[in-house]
Amino acid sequence: MANRVAFIGLGMMGYPMAGHLAKRFETIVWNRTATKAQEHARQYGSQAVQNLQETAQAEFIFTCLPTSVEVEEVVRQVLPALKAGTVWIDCTSGDPNHSRRIAQSLREVGCDFLDAPVSGGRAGAEAGTLTVMVGGSEETFRRALPIIEAFAGKVFHVGDVGAGHAVKAINNMLLAVHLLATAEGLVALAKQGVDPAIALEVINVSSGRSFASEVHFPERVLTRAFPNTFSLALLAKDTRIAVSIAREVYVPTPLMQLAAEMFEMAKRQIGGDVDHTAVVKLIEGWAGTEIAPRTKEG
Repeated sequence: MANRVAFIGLGMMGYPMAGHLAKRFETIVWNRTATKAQEHARQYGSQAVQNLQETAQAEFIFTCLPTSVEVEEVVRQVLPALKAGTVWIDCTSGDPNHSRRIAQSLREVGCDFLDAPVSGGRAGAEAGTLTVMVGGSEETFRRALPIIEAFAGKVFHVGDVGAGHAVKAINNMLLAVHLLATAEGLVALAKQGVDPAIALEVINVSSGRSFASEVHFPERVLTRAFPNTFSLALLAKDTRIAVSIAREVYVPTPLMQLAAEMFEMAKRQIGGDVDHTAVVKLIEGWAGTEIAPRTKEG
């Protein structure tokens, strides 16, 4: 069992994930905005550090950053201070090729790497019930499993280094496709005079249902709330990774490529900082129709 863990990146997901770790282990936290780390220390009893290299005191180091580019830069800065035997666990929704490069650089100083992206959103992070898909050696996975379980409901070892990020990218691509397809279908029905709210009720007890139709559309689209829990820009990034994964192994993916292009268009037209479900506004704009329940009169 670890004596000490470190967590780098206290964003929407990382903050509560590190909080669960701090309840079980001595936990060091670092964030680009130092006040966020200090706030975490006050709330959870973790130890906030300002020097990134101080995280190298830990036996297990977690990262949860926007992209693999930031992870590589952080690893580069911490690398000189790392002790042999340290396990680096990257929970970023990252790129498998970056992960393999990172793993190689860590092996050269006697350290191990796991790519361990998560699914379950902010609610899952806060509840400690995230699904974690892990890539890396079986031995390292077994060593890290009791630590990862602090914030997880389900943990899967899906293959060698890079496999976790590959599964995450394809999962998020499927989410992207479901969002786009459901939006197109509901816009078409709305223009036919069908109430989208009633159409969703039918779809969600029929074969066309998905997580997007069951959760995202009722809670975010029909309400027009679009709460920003995961940005459109980040999902667009994941769709690009998914397409690149398929391209590397010469798998034709016309649907995935189209979805990635549509998310890129949405990012440019409606902005990348909005919630990922706001991609439906792209289709609504093209059709001149909103996906919203009809108001009842009288």
